[in-house]
Amino acid sequence: MIYTVTFNPSLDYYLKVNNLKTGAVNRAAAERLTVGGKGINVSLELKELGDASVALGFVAGFTGREILAEIEKSGLAHDFTEVEGRSRINVKIKSTAETDINANGAFLNAEAVQKLVDKLKSKVKAGDYVVICGNAPAALGEGVYADIIYKLQSIEGVNFVVDACGKLLTETLKYKPFLIKPNLFELCEIFGLPPTVDTKIISRHARKLQEAGARNVIVSLGSGGAVMVTETQQSLYVRAARGQLVNSVGAGDCMIAGFIHEYIRTNNYFKSLNFATAAGSACAFTETIATKEQIDYVESLML
Repeated sequence: MIYTVTFNPSLDYYLKVNNLKTGAVNRAAAERLTVGGKGINVSLELKELGDASVALGFVAGFTGREILAEIEKSGLAHDFTEVEGRSRINVKIKSTAETDINANGAFLNAEAVQKLVDKLKSKVKAGDYVVICGNAPAALGEGVYADIIYKLQSIEGVNFVVDACGKLLTETLKYKPFLIKPNLFELCEIFGLPPTVDTKIISRHARKLQEAGARNVIVSLGSGGAVMVTETQQSLYVRAARGQLVNSVGAGDCMIAGFIHEYIRTNNYFKSLNFATAAGSACAFTETIATKEQIDYVESLML
């Protein structure tokens, strides 16, 4: 089974504005409201690919109830923990450029996190995947994801996947997660590097994350594709297909879902990275989670 964890899910309010003008009243040409949150996106893409998962995390208030209602409509299995406050509403403005305004979200404390850990302990078995994605409230500390993995260490053979930035990510490395997926900006931030598209430099620094404990590292490069270093000592690079960017939100999450889906099926790192890159691109080329047919088509363009 695959379990996804989203600390800070949201309602994402998308507004299309043909020519956004700051300091003035703007009229939306189109709008839509969707459930957001990186772990939830992973679960939604896994469902599209035919893989079962259970989405966990935290919801609060009337926005939290709406998030759960929308998740119910999607047919996802879930076991969210209700907490105090109000789940966030994020505003995504699509104009000549993408502008995101992300809110802070619900109040979380150590007791809430322990409830999540207890739920995972009651569910997770050897061979399962636990995918921890996105940000967490600063009050919980930068080691909160590492603490969750540490508390699940007694369950042998669990494949932890972490997609987070900064110390939220690097603090987990000592517990040897199966996969981490920083993007290029996050990798450069960790090592104090200037932005680079040199795949040799990217691969070398991905190896440093591996040496610190990660079993496998994917560095997503957006339209530039992806670099991966594996626990079998492979260094891989896949180019992304060319296409029109429609919506970058969720592309990295679909990449993770695509990788897990293909790796479970083939146990082949290159095939999994290729499919994952196609999934991320296909998501970027559409307004919503990419369909299996869209991913297969994008992958055919990469061959």
